[in-house]
Parts: sequence; structure tokens; C-alpha cells
Amino acid sequence: MSLTTQLQTMLAMIGMGSWVGAALDTYGRFLQRSKRARLIVFVNDILFWLLQSLIIFYVLLLINEGELRFYIFLAILCGYAAYQSLFRSTYLKLLELTIRFFTALYRFIVRTCYYVIIQPIRWLFRLLLLTLLLLCKIVVLILKTLYRCVVLLLKPICTLGKWIWMIVPLKWRKPFAKIFHQLAGVIRKGKNMIIRWSSKFRK
Repeated sequence: MSLTTQLQTMLAMIGMGSWVGAALDTYGRFLQRSKRARLIVFVNDILFWLLQSLIIFYVLLLINEGELRFYIFLAILCGYAAYQSLFRSTYLKLLELTIRFFTALYRFIVRTCYYVIIQPIRWLFRLLLLTLLLLCKIVVLILKTLYRCVVLLLKPICTLGKWIWMIVPLKWRKPFAKIFHQLAGVIRKGKNMIIRWSSKFRK
């Protein structure tokens, strides 16, 4: 291994030591160990350190084809110590600002979607429902008006029919009596249905 490669390896591993420190603080900030079960923390710790090892080995593989030397571990340790003493406080403040920014952005997007998409859909649904109820009331009113008009128009005819019915002999009344009884039942059902509809829409 040439001197240039060794220097590049040292600098890269110092950087990776700082990276591990920052990643560890980020991982601890998002994991929140006190709020997690021990099994979940244990599994996440194993996965975290496995991922960091793979990243370090990948960087080492790019620089010196994956050769391990003792000074590599010292360089990682120096990078981690440099991060703890020089950059940790600044990084934690920057991390908190970033989390707050994305949290505020997420809330803004959610509120915007609510007021721009969900709320207009609710208003449109209410408008359609009110329009439908109004149309139903209008239809019921028209049916009731038509019913009253038909009753008024048929009243003279019914009076004349009753007068004629009184004249007709009893033996001729029986066939027509069944028909009139059925028609009266149909009319009574229709009247009751209209009354029920009108009472529902009044509520």
C-alpha cells in the first residue's frame, strides 16, 4: 500500500469515525430508548451497528481494496473523538432544527390538504345533500298539490256517481262494488304513502 493510499485511508476513516458519532446521535434521537421495548431496542442496535460496519467496509473497499490495518481502528476512534469534542453540540442543534422544520412542513401539508381538498369536498357533499332534500320536498309538494287537485276535480264526479249508484238496482251493484272497493284501497295506500313522505321531509 502506497503512502498516498495510506493517507487517504487515514482521512477517510477519521471521517467515518465522525460519521459514526453523528449517526449514533441521530439513531438515539429517533429511537427514544426509554419509550421502546427492550427486544425492539436490541434488534435495532444490532441492525444499526451492522449497517455502520457495512458502510465503513464499503468506503474502505473503495479506497484500499478492503485492507485492514491497526491504524484504521485508531483513525475511526480519533474521528469519533473529534466529533464528540468539536461537532456534537452543533450537529445536535442542527438536527433539532431539521426535525422541527420537517415536522412543521408535514403539518403545513396536512392542513393544506385538509382545507384545500377535504373541506371543499365536505361542503360540496352537504350542498348536494341539501339540494337533494329540497328537490324531494318539492316533489312531495307537487304530488300533494296534484292529489288535492285530483280530489277537487273528482268530487263532482264522485257526487254524481253516488247519485247514479243510488239509482242502480241492488243486483247490479255487486260486480261494481268489488272494483270500487279495490280502487278505494289503492287510493288510500297512495294517500298514506304521500303523507308519510311529507312527514319525513318535514323533520
